[in-house]
Amino acid sequence: MDRPDVTRLVIVGGGTAGWITAAAFAKLLGKRLKIELVESEAIGTVGVGEATIPQILRLNAILGLDENAFLSATSGTFKLGIEFVDWGAKGSRYLHTFGETGMSLGRVPFHHYWRRAAMIGQAGSLWDYSLHQMAADQARFGKMDRVGNTAMTGLAYAYHFDASRYALFLRSHAEANGVTRTEGIVESVARDGESGDITAITLKGGKTVAGDFFIDCTGFRSLLLGEALGVGYQDWSKWLPCDRALAVPSERLPTLVPYTRATAKDAGWQWRIPLQHRTGNGHVYSSGFKSDEAAADTLMAGLDTRPLGDPRPIRFTTGRREAFWAHNCAAIGLSSGFLEPLESTSIHLIQSHVSRLVQLFPRHGDPASLRAEYNARCAAEVAQIRDFLILHYHQTAREDTEFWRYCKHMDVPDSLTHKLALFAASGRVGRDVNDLFRDASWVQVMLGQGVMPADYDAMADQLAPAQLTEFLANVKTITARAVATLPTHADYLARHCPVDAALLAA
Repeated sequence: MDRPDVTRLVIVGGGTAGWITAAAFAKLLGKRLKIELVESEAIGTVGVGEATIPQILRLNAILGLDENAFLSATSGTFKLGIEFVDWGAKGSRYLHTFGETGMSLGRVPFHHYWRRAAMIGQAGSLWDYSLHQMAADQARFGKMDRVGNTAMTGLAYAYHFDASRYALFLRSHAEANGVTRTEGIVESVARDGESGDITAITLKGGKTVAGDFFIDCTGFRSLLLGEALGVGYQDWSKWLPCDRALAVPSERLPTLVPYTRATAKDAGWQWRIPLQHRTGNGHVYSSGFKSDEAAADTLMAGLDTRPLGDPRPIRFTTGRREAFWAHNCAAIGLSSGFLEPLESTSIHLIQSHVSRLVQLFPRHGDPASLRAEYNARCAAEVAQIRDFLILHYHQTAREDTEFWRYCKHMDVPDSLTHKLALFAASGRVGRDVNDLFRDASWVQVMLGQGVMPADYDAMADQLAPAQLTEFLANVKTITARAVATLPTHADYLARHCPVDAALLAA
């Protein structure tokens, strides 16, 4: 069947997913598409995602957003990584940073030299050589692409921000680039009787919005892909058993640290995200192991500053849709699936799916091959992130509660089992080339969760013992000197991107 040109794009749902989608399509395909976003002020957004990973810098650059203006408008702060407390064992603590630890020598990653030295008692923690760890410990931040004239890479960073403010910031940007916003609640979805494609949505009040391609940003409900098109859902809760969250804001931290904190609890974990005007907090937990009332008590008892409201409940099932794109509809954000915010991947998945959809977006004709490619790429990316999240739960010495006993002894995907065995034996990471997380991320979390390699890369033996000692000492000295030149995180924010006064008054 001949299909007409795709010229009308309808995005259903706003929030972070909808407005990232709208802004990106307007920027990259706006000259050939008429873009309309339908949302309702009466429908709230989940809005727990206030922490990101470095890939968001690429999105903001593509959209042409000014970093300082964006951070001021969203009460944003900088993020060097995520501190995990009590995960590998009670009392343990490590920082999964966005950067490399130490510096590689030749083709050999730094952690192999560190492991060689540690095996003969000549090295402490891997994080003793981390630029990001030292900066985080001292609550310092600054722009640093490289450390002096050395081979050591500088500070890789992401952001914390008020997600609802980010959506508003992107809405303004998208509307300025030609996106039309329509207020309304979807009442029905019309489909073509022959192809099954969506042809239009009808809003309460009778208004009809027709389109050639639809993007579902309706959140957990998945109104178009899930309900209208009947695309099923893969449930991953056997590996990621947390299914509920409570979120509450609290007063600003007295010291603005440049990292997220994730503290393991008896049946889940608690996040702490520092913003300029307040602190974001939440407790992710499994209802099969903990009651809602007990979870609320845990959350409120674990706050570092005074609460600014009551906990807001969120329910979810970890997993993904059987397909991310069916007929002439793709789902972006929560409507495509949900992986809990442990590694701050929610906003990344929005932007990566949008980027992929822009690259494969059909101009006309039957897009079956484009659709198949999109679904395969999205499925692979989400599965790799799933494995990385499972690692945090499964690789633990904790057996102090029923929840942690379940996680420690549960069966996990073969792909993760292989990575664990490979790293435990040799310190090597069996990373797929398209994996979101770098080798350095897998190394830090493996070590942080208690996987100590039995061996190291044989090429690390190329250094004589005295050279190895000197190399490690130099790395530590270079790192300490570099961090000493940085301003405090709070001073950097005050100088470059102070919070918008309207946010402080809100």
